[in-house]
Amino acid sequence: MPEHSIPPSPSRIRRARVSVGVVFALHGAAQGSFATRIPWLKDHLDLSTAVLGLALAFPAVGASIAMPLASRFIHRYGALAAVRGLLALWCAALALPPLAPNLVVLCAVFTLFGATAGMADVAMNAQGVDIERHHGQSIMSGLHGLWSVGSLTGAALGVGAVHLGLDARLHLPLIGLALLAATPLVCRGLLDIRPEPDEAPPPRFALPPRSAWLIGAVGMCAILAEGGSADWSGVYLEDVTGASETVAAASFTAFACTMAVARLAGDAVVRRLGPVRTVRASGVLAVAGGTLVVTAHTPAQGIAGFGLLGVGIAVVVPLAFAAAGRSGPNPSQAIAGVATVTYTTGLIAPTLIGGIGELASLPASFAVVTAATAVLVVSAGVLGAGGGSAPVASDRTAPITSAASDRATRGAAEPLP
Repeated sequence: MPEHSIPPSPSRIRRARVSVGVVFALHGAAQGSFATRIPWLKDHLDLSTAVLGLALAFPAVGASIAMPLASRFIHRYGALAAVRGLLALWCAALALPPLAPNLVVLCAVFTLFGATAGMADVAMNAQGVDIERHHGQSIMSGLHGLWSVGSLTGAALGVGAVHLGLDARLHLPLIGLALLAATPLVCRGLLDIRPEPDEAPPPRFALPPRSAWLIGAVGMCAILAEGGSADWSGVYLEDVTGASETVAAASFTAFACTMAVARLAGDAVVRRLGPVRTVRASGVLAVAGGTLVVTAHTPAQGIAGFGLLGVGIAVVVPLAFAAAGRSGPNPSQAIAGVATVTYTTGLIAPTLIGGIGELASLPASFAVVTAATAVLVVSAGVLGAGGGSAPVASDRTAPITSAASDRATRGAAEPLP
């Protein structure tokens, strides 16, 4: 029977929480594996910095276009089938980028690659929102932390593959196949959330309210730093500090590691300090990390800078979505608006950084990133609107409906780290 018909027991909720955590980790592992081979793609296709930046915008294009399709998929087939099917597509798509023979095909592949990643991201975030609501305490930062753990694991394997001289055309298909095989197993514990029989499909578009633009601007600053670090840290270390290919690949590993630790600890920190003070402190750390990156003349300083930058931005996006949900009478519309702003940033960030890098230098690009993180310090107050930071369930065993899932599918998404 569908989960919305049966009150879930506490043990069922705990099982679902573990399962969705592993789903987040698998999604992150695919992204981390891919990130370590971006320098390989640049060299293999002989791309300039600006052209690579343009190509790296296409995954965000695909994600932005496909996200509403994920919402419809969840409504029609249920949350369990959506997560299982869309995660499988994302893992399979990991094999495609290194097989592209030229720039045109690479951009087309990146569009499909981003579409599958974005749809899977929406589906798993929708599941996480429902489980958080019934769990009664904030878990989303921890789930995103597990995504970072998975990303770190994938990146570490990628560094090993680079060190061993393993061709990306073999490395990424092997990782994708392993993750694809694991998908049905890790999804078994998820809640099978389905809409009520008379529930209308979610709308394809919602006009963002004013509050969403303010909150989204905070998330935008973090997304710019996250996307820039994920896509450009390896290239930055190679071109600016003279790092070897193996050391350059390790820069993303450092970034993912610090993101994972900060996100895993994030729920406890937010409960203690509140969202506003947490984001202000995070902004200070991010500025310090960005400054280390911009002034780096050695690989060690560059890696340290990217690592500190990861700590500084780790919890900002989860808190932005939480604030959107508390910001007014129509939470789903606000969350959708924040998603629009942040995904637009994800769309332009790689191209922006690459363009500035081509016109000036990559340090100049990350000076812009550092300035954006400084905005977090002065604008964090908008995340305090609407009350506390953690959801509180009035009834831990209340029947699940698809309302929270619908809210999340219209907006909750981790930008493609």
